[in-house]
Amino acid sequence: MIKLLPIFFFALVSTNVHAEVNSGDTAWILSSSALVLFMTLPGLALFYAGLVQSKNVLSVLCQHFGIACLMSIIWVVIGYSIAFSPGESGIVGNFSKIFIELPPGALSGGIPEILFAMFQMTFCIITPALVIGSYVERIKFSVVLIFSALWLVFVYCPVAFWVWGGGFLAEMGVKDFAGGIVVHTTAGLAALVVAVVLGKRRTFRSNTMVPPHSPVLTMVGASMLWVGWFGFNGGSALAADQTASMAILVTHIAASIGAFSWILIEWFRFGKPSLVGMATGMVAGLATITPASGFVGVEAQLFLVLAEESYVMLL
Repeated sequence: MIKLLPIFFFALVSTNVHAEVNSGDTAWILSSSALVLFMTLPGLALFYAGLVQSKNVLSVLCQHFGIACLMSIIWVVIGYSIAFSPGESGIVGNFSKIFIELPPGALSGGIPEILFAMFQMTFCIITPALVIGSYVERIKFSVVLIFSALWLVFVYCPVAFWVWGGGFLAEMGVKDFAGGIVVHTTAGLAALVVAVVLGKRRTFRSNTMVPPHSPVLTMVGASMLWVGWFGFNGGSALAADQTASMAILVTHIAASIGAFSWILIEWFRFGKPSLVGMATGMVAGLATITPASGFVGVEAQLFLVLAEESYVMLL
């Protein structure tokens, strides 16, 4: 009888752990993880592939594929631990979750923590992939991998800890629902630095613009980004609830306003809208709403996106 007590205790603990896992929330985050990965492969890859010269399409696709593979490995080995393990310094985690070593049955809200780690992995994949647009057609594949790996470890993961992992920005009350700071700001600053270091393109010096070789590919990729963004913003609620529902609604409306605003801007400036312009406006609208998507309603979202598009129109 005494020998059976450990078995009974283990069964009791297992039952309690499973009772705390919300199957609906878990199913939604499983789906969201796939949607966010879909944003990179093939969404963002096709979006950029359509904007470059035809001779560089394969290199762009290769860069996205390579980054997805390498970032996944780094995230599992050390990235998740830097971003989401406890840290007393407020700067980085304490490396207690290297190789995603988690206690049995560890939870993050109502979902398994291992699923949370997978969901966040898809964010760490797309963020360095966004930077590709600043150096596309200009640097070697090996340099892309080295730069992306170092940038992930020394920039993305610490910033993720600052905002989402309990770091000093989180303690200051900074709110970033789905990555306006962690994803878009870090990627944007990295892209700016890379562009400044590389200097102007030859076509810019000669005032000869090379048009996108395939607006069709760009539109297909943009459409995949639009759909995948539902998982990006809606999944960041980490639950299948009212917050996720509102996040998806404002995400869709933001994309619609962004794209239609660009239609009007190009109509007035150039006499007719373009497919690439619509796709660009859509992405701008989505990026604008992302950090606030779980905190605002439709009215505030309309103001945010219209303000952003008005600023672009004045440039």
